[in-house]
Amino acid sequence: MSSQGWVMSYMRVHAFRFAGIIAIGALTLLSAGMLTFTSGFLISKAALRPENILMLYVPIVGVRAFGIGRSVLRYVERLQAHDAVLRVLSKMRVRLYRTLEPQALQLKSRHQTGDLLGMMSDDIESLQNMYVRTIFPGITALIMYGAVVCALGWFDMSFAMLIAVYILILIVIVPIFSLLMTRTFQKRLKSNQSALYRHLTDAVLGLSDLMISGRASEFVNQYEESESQAAVYERKLSRHKRYIGLITQTVIGLIVAQMAIWATSQVGENGMDATLLAAFILVVIPLADAFIPVTDAVQRIPVYQESLQRLTQLEQSTGYPNKEHAQSSQNFTDLASINDFSNDDQFFIEKATRPPAITLKEICYSYHEPNEYAVNNISIEVKSGQKIAIIGRSGAGKSTLLKLIQGAYLPQQGQIYIQGKTIAEWGDQITEQVSVLNQKPYLFDTSLLNNIRLGRPTATEEEVRQVIEQAQLSELIASLPEGDQTPMREAGQRFSGGERQRIALARVLLQNTPIVILDEPTVGLDPRTERELIHTILQSLQGKTLIWVTHHLLEVQQMDHIIFMDQGKIAMQGTHEHLIDSSERYRRLYQLDHPQWRQRTLEKVYT
Repeated sequence: MSSQGWVMSYMRVHAFRFAGIIAIGALTLLSAGMLTFTSGFLISKAALRPENILMLYVPIVGVRAFGIGRSVLRYVERLQAHDAVLRVLSKMRVRLYRTLEPQALQLKSRHQTGDLLGMMSDDIESLQNMYVRTIFPGITALIMYGAVVCALGWFDMSFAMLIAVYILILIVIVPIFSLLMTRTFQKRLKSNQSALYRHLTDAVLGLSDLMISGRASEFVNQYEESESQAAVYERKLSRHKRYIGLITQTVIGLIVAQMAIWATSQVGENGMDATLLAAFILVVIPLADAFIPVTDAVQRIPVYQESLQRLTQLEQSTGYPNKEHAQSSQNFTDLASINDFSNDDQFFIEKATRPPAITLKEICYSYHEPNEYAVNNISIEVKSGQKIAIIGRSGAGKSTLLKLIQGAYLPQQGQIYIQGKTIAEWGDQITEQVSVLNQKPYLFDTSLLNNIRLGRPTATEEEVRQVIEQAQLSELIASLPEGDQTPMREAGQRFSGGERQRIALARVLLQNTPIVILDEPTVGLDPRTERELIHTILQSLQGKTLIWVTHHLLEVQQMDHIIFMDQGKIAMQGTHEHLIDSSERYRRLYQLDHPQWRQRTLEKVYT
C-alpha cells in the first residue's frame, strides 16, 4: 500500500462527511464576515440619527442572526470534525495494531521499543492533526479565496485582482517560504524527540538496573542533554513562527489599508453609500482568519511526511495481514471477553497431525560485518517428532539459530524449510507451525485463565483443563482464592518464576503447534524447580518436534540428538551416548551438571 493509503483511503470512505465539515467551516467564516459587515453598516447608519428606529431594524436583526449563526456553526463544525477524525483515528490505531501484532518477533528484532512507541503515539497523532489543522483549513481557505475575489469583482474587477494577489501571498508565497525554512528544523526536532523516547524507554524498563549500577545520575545527565538539543530546534522554530506571524500581519494590514482607500474612492467617485465604508473595512478582519491558518497548516507537512514514511515502511516490511488474519487479530484485543470466541477445533486437530519437519541448508546470518557470521554454514534436518538439544556457551549462535527457525530473521545465505515450505512462504502463518517457550514469557495483566487462553482463544473448556493438568497447574489454581480468575498483575509478578513458566507452558500446549522451541526456559530457577519444570515440559510435549536450546545439560540424555555450537558453527553432534563415548569436551561439560554421574563412573572403573 502506498503512503496515500494512510490518507486518501480514509478520505474516500468519509468523503461526504468531510465535505460537510468543510462546507460548515466556510459558512462559519461567511457568518463571521457578515457579522462585522452588518455591524459596520449598523454603526454608520446609527451615526446618521435616522428619524425612525425601524430603519435600523433589519441590520439589528442581521447582527443578531449572524452572531448566533457564527457560534452555532462553529460548534457544529468542531463537533463534526472531531467526530469524523476520531473515527478515522480509531481505524488507524486498529490498522497499526494489526500490522504490528502478527510480526511481533520481527518487529522486536528490527525496531527499538521507543521507536514503536513513537509510531503509536506521535505518528498517528500527526495524521489526526493533518485533517483538523491542514486539510480542512486549507480547502476552506481556497473556498473563501474564490468567494472574496468574486464578491469584490462584482464591485470592481481591478481591485479584486489586487486583493487576490495579496491573499495569494498569504496562502501560497508565505506558506511555501515557511515550509522551506522549517523542513530541516522539523526533521532534526523529530529525530531528537525519537531519541528522547528511546531514553525514556530505557529509564522505564531498566530503572532497577540503573539504580543498582549507580549510573542513574549519568543517565539523567544524558537525558537532559538530549532534551536540551531538542529544545534548541524548538526555539528556532518558535523564532521562525514569530517572523512569519509578523509578515502575515503586515500583509493583512496592507489589505485593510487598500480596502479603506478603495472604499473611500467608491464613496466619492461611484456614489457608494457612505454607510458601507466601515462595513467593507471591518469585513477584512474575520475573513483574514480563513487565510492565516494556511501557513501553519503547510508548516506541518514535513511532520506528516515523516510519519507517513515510517508507517508505510513498517507496513511494507511486515506485510499487511489479510482480512481473515485481521479478524483473528481483532479477537485478541479483548482479553476480558476471550471466552466468547467460536470453536474451531477441527483445524487444530488436523494441524497437529500433519507430519512436521525442519530442514536447514547451509544457513548463514550476520548482524554487522558480512564475514563475521553469528550462524555460519549450518545444515540440520529434524524429523517429525524428534527431540533436538542445541547447546553451547553464550554467543555461540544458539539464539540466532532459533530466531531464524521462528522467522524473526531471514537467512542471508541458504534456505530454511518447515514442512517443505520456506519461511518466506509461510509468512504470518509460521505461528501455526512453531511456538516458543522462552526465558521470560510475557504474562498480561489479566486473569490467569485469559493468559492461558491466549494460546488459542477458540479452545474449549475441556481443552483448557487438559493443558492445565499437563502443565501441573491444578494444585496452584485450587490454592488461589479466585481460582483461574486470579489476576496476574503486571508481567505476572504475583507468581514465582517457576509458576510463570508453567502458565506459559500451558499457553504453548493450548496453541498446539507441531513444533515447539524451548529457549532456555529454566534460566534463573533454583535447581529443584528447574528439574521439576524440565520433567513437566518433556512429559507434556511428547510426540511433538522439540528444539531445546540450553547451556545446562540437565536431562539432556532424553534428547534424540544433541548439537553443540561454537562460534556460529556445529562443533560436534550426535546422540548423548555417542558424544559421551567420543568427546572428552562433552564428557567434561556433562560432569559439571551431573557430579553424581562422575562418581558412579569412577566407582565402575575401580570395580
